[in-house]
Amino acid sequence: MNGTNLFKIALRALANNKMRAFLTMLGIIIGVASVITMIAIGQGAKKSIQDEISGMGSNMIMIHPGGERRGGVRLDASEMQTLKVADYEALREECIFLTGISPNVTASGQLICGNNNYPSSVSGVGTDYIDIRQLNIGKGEMFSETDIRKSAKVCVIGQTIVDNLFPDGTNPIGKIIRLNQVPLKVVGVLEAKGYNSMGMDQDDIVIAPYTTVMKRLLAITYLEGIFASAVSEDMTEYAIDEITEVLRKQHKLKDGEDNDFEIRSQQELSNMLNTTTDLLTTLLACIAGISLLVGGIGIMNIMYVSVTERTREIGLRMSVGARSVDILAQFLIEAVLISITGGVIGVLGGCGASLAVKWLAHWPVYIQPWSVVLSFAVCTVTGVFFGWYPAKKAADLDPIDALRYE
Repeated sequence: MNGTNLFKIALRALANNKMRAFLTMLGIIIGVASVITMIAIGQGAKKSIQDEISGMGSNMIMIHPGGERRGGVRLDASEMQTLKVADYEALREECIFLTGISPNVTASGQLICGNNNYPSSVSGVGTDYIDIRQLNIGKGEMFSETDIRKSAKVCVIGQTIVDNLFPDGTNPIGKIIRLNQVPLKVVGVLEAKGYNSMGMDQDDIVIAPYTTVMKRLLAITYLEGIFASAVSEDMTEYAIDEITEVLRKQHKLKDGEDNDFEIRSQQELSNMLNTTTDLLTTLLACIAGISLLVGGIGIMNIMYVSVTERTREIGLRMSVGARSVDILAQFLIEAVLISITGGVIGVLGGCGASLAVKWLAHWPVYIQPWSVVLSFAVCTVTGVFFGWYPAKKAADLDPIDALRYE
């Protein structure tokens, strides 16, 4: 018996039991759709995080004071004063793998303008900061190196600050805002960036010359951190090694002594978050994959029932010349047709569900082509695997016993 005839017989058998065939497919449909949707949600979260990190500067490097041990007790890094302006200047002059570098100090408090106020903070930075963080000036201009040298009372603000301190739509350029009674003239407004994937408002930002914040707001002589950007993402490790060497020399640390500073890069953050999202995606896919397993068991169950119901038919076919391999192929084709048809419907349902999640829940969703191919391949293998035993049972029936079966 040729393959075409076997295929027609299998189709006719399924057509005679449409509802049962559909209910059998349902497990495969739900399983495939679930796997595609779960992977799309997981990969969407991963891509969103990668885009956020890229938007912050994928080659950004952050330097912070390190914790120090005194009397057997390790002090908190925030209490340390190991980073100085001289360290920043040495890094700016000696590091060849850096394209930008900026000090960082932060003063928090209530921003006031006229009758409006808003709780926020002012970050004291250098002129390279907006390039390192990939920020853009929307109105006005960035403060200058001259402003830094003079500790000028000027600042650049984000859109959230504009909305809260100038709710009537007044142009903030040239206006005065106050933090802890210190007046700051607004010289620029940053372009809006909105919220990032971690729910942080990227427009709730005020930046001013670091000398201004250090002298006029905090009255300190040390830095709370240093931001830098490597020449490229590939050169980040070289830049970190270079920074480490310069700072150890600046701090006169001997061989074997621990660093009194910490260096973090966006690559480390990216790798950590990618590992987390990949683990979450795998977990979601495994949970969804249980539906495929249940669907496969459903196929085996229904095919087993079908063999029992059609025992006399099998005996009749064998008595007129059908071989065991033909019977085996027929029932396998039925199982594969059920799984493939369910897989196709499941793929369409999974893509549709992913888009529905994106539009209705506004979650980041990214449908991976490999997840569609993988789900479809798995459901096909599932059909063959779980359809084999019933098909083999049918092929092994004795024609005489099958014809006598009631």
